[in-house]
Amino acid sequence: MFTGIVEELGEVVGKENLGDSARLMIRGPVVTSDAGHGDSIAVNGVCLTVVDVLADGSFTADVMDETLNRSSLRGVDVGARVNLERAAALNSRLGGHIVQGHVDGTGHVVSRTPSEHWTVVRIALPAALTRYVVHKGSITVDGVSLTVSGLGPDWFEVSLIPTTLGLTTLGHAEVGAHVNLEVDVIAKYVERLLTQQNAPTDQDAS
Repeated sequence: MFTGIVEELGEVVGKENLGDSARLMIRGPVVTSDAGHGDSIAVNGVCLTVVDVLADGSFTADVMDETLNRSSLRGVDVGARVNLERAAALNSRLGGHIVQGHVDGTGHVVSRTPSEHWTVVRIALPAALTRYVVHKGSITVDGVSLTVSGLGPDWFEVSLIPTTLGLTTLGHAEVGAHVNLEVDVIAKYVERLLTQQNAPTDQDAS
């Protein structure tokens, strides 16, 4: 589990295509400072398992085809900057919101509207995810925990403060850039419970 508070901007320093998967090598001295084989690190919001930690502050992780097809990691190449976060510790503050690192879909940046102290970014929202997104609710964009500041039928907006702009990839995500989206998991559980509650029982069917 993660909180959506990015710890550092890492860099993809190697990518090996393995047919139905890929192996990424990512430099991130902060997140690798106490990492070991089998640990979880979120890369642009995707929970990946550490294979090896290298002496130069890099780590390797395997990304299966399912993840490549459902996230923007398929398009990540050597030299790309990525948001990195270690798994949350139980004794730490929950600075963002509950983030699983399981991408629900991808959107793309529709527009950027800069103001004096922040930038409003509008992102296209896949139709399958619209019911989970509410105004002032939480959403994860490329691993960053954000609050929905505007909402339309097929888009949502987030307002990014200078810290977020400077310390995450969202500061330079241009119009058209694809981003990973994870909706609030609580909304999905509530929907599931209500669906099950209203489903006909065997007795009702008879």
